[in-house]
Amino acid sequence: MGLKIEKLEGNIAKLTIDVPAEEFAAACEKAYQKNKKKISVPGFRAGKVPKNVVEKMYGKEVFYDDAANIIIPDAYANAYDEAVKELDIVSAPKIEIQEVEDGKPFVFTAEVALKPDVKLGNYKGVEVEKAAVDVTDEEVDAAIETERQNAARIVSVERPVQDGDTVSLDFEGFVDGVAFEGGKGENYPLEIGSHSFIDNFEEKLIGKTMGEDFDIDVTFPEGYMNAELAGKPAVFKCKINEIKEKQLAELDDDFASDVSSYDTFAEYKESVKKNLAEKKADDAKKAKEDAVVDAIIEASEMDIPDMMVATQQREMLDEFAQRLQYQGMNIEQYFQYTGSNAEMMMDQIKPQAIKKIKTQLVLEAIVAAEKIEVSEDELAAEIKKVAESYGIEEDKVKESLLGGREELFKKDLAMQKAVDFVTENAVEK
Repeated sequence: MGLKIEKLEGNIAKLTIDVPAEEFAAACEKAYQKNKKKISVPGFRAGKVPKNVVEKMYGKEVFYDDAANIIIPDAYANAYDEAVKELDIVSAPKIEIQEVEDGKPFVFTAEVALKPDVKLGNYKGVEVEKAAVDVTDEEVDAAIETERQNAARIVSVERPVQDGDTVSLDFEGFVDGVAFEGGKGENYPLEIGSHSFIDNFEEKLIGKTMGEDFDIDVTFPEGYMNAELAGKPAVFKCKINEIKEKQLAELDDDFASDVSSYDTFAEYKESVKKNLAEKKADDAKKAKEDAVVDAIIEASEMDIPDMMVATQQREMLDEFAQRLQYQGMNIEQYFQYTGSNAEMMMDQIKPQAIKKIKTQLVLEAIVAAEKIEVSEDELAAEIKKVAESYGIEEDKVKESLLGGREELFKKDLAMQKAVDFVTENAVEK
């Protein structure tokens, strides 16, 4: 295999890859073997048509596309292994076939993005706003009220609907007298005041009684995700099957012992204040870190190739799809429910992808500038921390870091040390 490397403008490199003629011929043979069962020629049994007969009828190029798909992945992988000795490749390749002809080398190019240089701006003594960490009595009371609402008993009642009730609702929506798709539900649990239905639908349920049939007039918002319904008036035919209300506990010692490990309400309230203070301190620390890194990014210069951004977008989309699978949903179902598609989501996550790239590049530059390293003791301490966090043995964590991932783990630790360094050196206003 031959390889030629050209560096282009904008942190792009072009790899020109020559595959020997005999290797491409072998790939054509594989393509024939893969497809021969589907080839039908008069006078031959299905799957028994000789390769030379097929090529005579359709031309030798009949197998070229499949042969290219067979040979390109391994050929590019080999070229990549050679190219990374002198290039820092940070994107998937853009492949273009250059020459394909019987008896001659198969030639294709792969354009790739290269990691851009970073001209660091000021990263020591960055000024940031100081976040408030004091906990107010109102915040403590609000946290306790949230817990009180969560611990409330839900009981059935026989009275008209009130704000805050949860109803079991049958409904069907009509626009211009015609039922529309997705506008019907049976025994749908709806909390009045949750604002999960359009317009003032929930408010119009107040005062209605169980078993009553009634209509509710609403108007879909102009920006509704279903364009066919956006801005249109609708009538929902409704019936309430059950009405439930929340019964809230008194804020006393019994409540405290029910929702916590404390015997008295005073002790419980103090623990809530302590937890809020710890959370505020953690949030303030994270906000300071983000503000410092954002300021450094703003002060730094880097030329990020579009291909690098596109690769990051695809990785983020793949990660999102995996998270959906863990929740029992695939990405196509998500697109159907939200009225979106892969292209729309790629556009949506593009700013996040750029921000993620800039953050990594800047932190890597600080690691290099400050000669930040991760010692074996620091690595061992982090492994222990991860093991304790997941309740597994340290050997299991170490095992998962083998195969090259240990260096990636150390790289992440080094970048976190860079975050700690610039944050400690920041000035709060």
